[in-house]
Amino acid sequence: MNVQNRTEYASVQRTAHASDGAAEQRWMFQYVPLVKRVVRNLSSHAGGAIDREDLEQIGLIGLLEALRRYGEPDDEFRHFAQVRVRGAILDELRRQDWRPRGARQGAHRLRAMERTLRRELGREPTRAEVCAALDIGEQEYEQHVQDDGAEAFASFDAMFAEMGERLDEQPGPEVQALNRWSLTQALLALDAREQQVIQLYYEFDLGHAEIAATLGLTAARVCQINKSALNKMKAHMNQD
Repeated sequence: MNVQNRTEYASVQRTAHASDGAAEQRWMFQYVPLVKRVVRNLSSHAGGAIDREDLEQIGLIGLLEALRRYGEPDDEFRHFAQVRVRGAILDELRRQDWRPRGARQGAHRLRAMERTLRRELGREPTRAEVCAALDIGEQEYEQHVQDDGAEAFASFDAMFAEMGERLDEQPGPEVQALNRWSLTQALLALDAREQQVIQLYYEFDLGHAEIAATLGLTAARVCQINKSALNKMKAHMNQD
């Protein structure tokens, strides 16, 4: 057993030490790659607030909770566990105030200026118009958009996890089926590009940069598309 595997083994044992034995540990080992993928995608949101090893430990705790709430894993368990693991990590990131103050302030300035220009122009402002109004360059604009977009991705995760909590009175495949049905209906409210971004992030576990490369976009544009999709899906789900 190499050093990495020994470390993973110890982490799983620590997380599951209070469990009822080998069955939970066996399932946890099987789904460790899922935890690692979620951590890889969310670590870009962390801003250094929590290191990757600690995020993985938090994810393992979320995985253990998912196993105990769901029961014997089946084909639907992966989606259920992914929501739980993401939720556990995002809860901790929010608790530790994961975005640096400068990032929050920059994102806030960007949103405020976009609202102002939207009112003045009667349309969506262009990138050049926003940059001119804020007296910033293209690179700083891209960073502000990505900082704002990170919050949007996190907000969607929180919304979906909360929806799962509401439907989770009877854990099992039926709950996941309801979750996926609700999500599918909300996805139908999106345009084709928005659907692509959401699918690549939540179904294929791609990060912002990977989505941008796949679709031939900038990471900032991916964040903007996600934010638009988030608002549409929230509005749709609030109608239910």
